[in-house]
Amino acid sequence: MEELEQGLLMQPWAWVQLAENSLLAKVYITRQGYALLVSDLQQVWHEQVDTSVISQRAKELNKRLTAPPEAFLCHLDDLLRPLLKDASCPGTATFSCDHVEEALILRVRSELSGLPFYWNFHCILASPSLVSQHLIRPLMGMSLALQCQVRDLTTLLHMKDLEIQDYQESGATLSRDRLKTEPFEENSFLERFMVEKLPEACSVGDGRPFATNLQSMYMAVTRQAIQVGQKHHDAGDPETSSSAFSHRTDNQLLNQVEEPVSSTPSLPGPETEPTVSSGPMQRPQLLKVKRKKLRGLFS
Repeated sequence: MEELEQGLLMQPWAWVQLAENSLLAKVYITRQGYALLVSDLQQVWHEQVDTSVISQRAKELNKRLTAPPEAFLCHLDDLLRPLLKDASCPGTATFSCDHVEEALILRVRSELSGLPFYWNFHCILASPSLVSQHLIRPLMGMSLALQCQVRDLTTLLHMKDLEIQDYQESGATLSRDRLKTEPFEENSFLERFMVEKLPEACSVGDGRPFATNLQSMYMAVTRQAIQVGQKHHDAGDPETSSSAFSHRTDNQLLNQVEEPVSSTPSLPGPETEPTVSSGPMQRPQLLKVKRKKLRGLFS
């Protein structure tokens, strides 16, 4: 699961609004599973699963819809991508979340090839080391990087002032008085910033400014952390078959009809669709399934 861990670390935080819940979230999906982090700025929740969990949960939530785990992972990637890219346009899926004791359940409802599709992300509280890896250490790195940036800009401003002074001593004058500036005084600037700008800069709110304005900085810092870690480990190149999914334009599904199950479902969901089973591992062609009259539990 090392690829999932590194892949999740390199993902930026995205801001999402689910009803009254404002959340920061990041997800990484491969053919082997997915890793998800969610935070409300009070707590951080995490889920990381492999294909065996995907298969079992898919059977519980979608009893008459069977396909390879890769098909469900691909569909989840298609559903989450619009939500994390633009919270105001979450695509065709419906998302909601519930707090259950110390866990967070993120529920997804959509359609897969015309049939209702359900998924629940069961997120537990993240460990302190995971919170440190994805929030504390990157934020410390970002703070240090921004401090270096300010220091370099301050040096550049002093050099510009010296350049302007040299022009003036050589007899150069401004053609437009409105362009005139005073020499940069670092202490005065910092004092004015603490009074006028600091309150606004520290207005974290629901985390949206951080997720929208500092994504590139966050990814640069986490990428650097991974590169430093790789220097101390002999890590091979990840297999191409485990790379993150590219955006899909069609859904991988089903090509065989099965008899309806008679056991009681463990979680509520529509049970009137025909049962379908998976085809070969390559992307199977979708077939229209003739609806059968169900007997037993739904008669």
